[in-house]
Amino acid sequence: MHRLSQKLNFSFERKGLMFVLSSPSGAGKSTIARHLLQEEPRLSLSVSVTTRKRRPNEIEGTDYLFKSKNEFDMVREGNGLLEWANVHGNFYGTPLEPVEQAMAEGRDMLFDIDWQGALKIFERAPADIVSVFILPPSIAELKNRLIFRAEDTKDVIDERLENARNEIGHWIDYDYIVINDDLDRAFSEVKSILQSERLRRDRQVGIGNFISDMLT
Repeated sequence: MHRLSQKLNFSFERKGLMFVLSSPSGAGKSTIARHLLQEEPRLSLSVSVTTRKRRPNEIEGTDYLFKSKNEFDMVREGNGLLEWANVHGNFYGTPLEPVEQAMAEGRDMLFDIDWQGALKIFERAPADIVSVFILPPSIAELKNRLIFRAEDTKDVIDERLENARNEIGHWIDYDYIVINDDLDRAFSEVKSILQSERLRRDRQVGIGNFISDMLT
């Protein structure tokens, strides 16, 4: 029997999905999100709007859209946000227009957001969402990561750890749970979830025509 000399490539019209990653601060969701974007050209990042001050390593328009409180309020009051929330005393929100455009074009959108924003998105578009909650292996390890990151004062770290206990309690609202005790393994698991969800029958809207042609 002869082998095919070339790998066949089948491409179908597909519904885009909204891939939501959440975790307590320091558990690794932003690192995993960054790796996903590097390896998945069909995935676009939903860049959040925030009133938080920009950190030295952050880039405007890539990590966040940094706004004043007045600017944030103007966007929110103009119905320009899919969701918004107050996190650690700062406001965060998801611009609506890029999400609507991506979904209309059948592209996937990645959301790196906290549980408050995630729950609001779940309410508005439940059928299009795949959600993953990233857990640290322990609170002690989470504290070590926040200290090692060296971006916050001791008081802020203590506040983040206190909030983490509340955030972890929302694990049950998510489709998948990944424990980030090893970054490479956690990333591989998250990537596998994305790939599997893309293959769901109800998302491959063009598969019916392919099968009809096959059977004709």
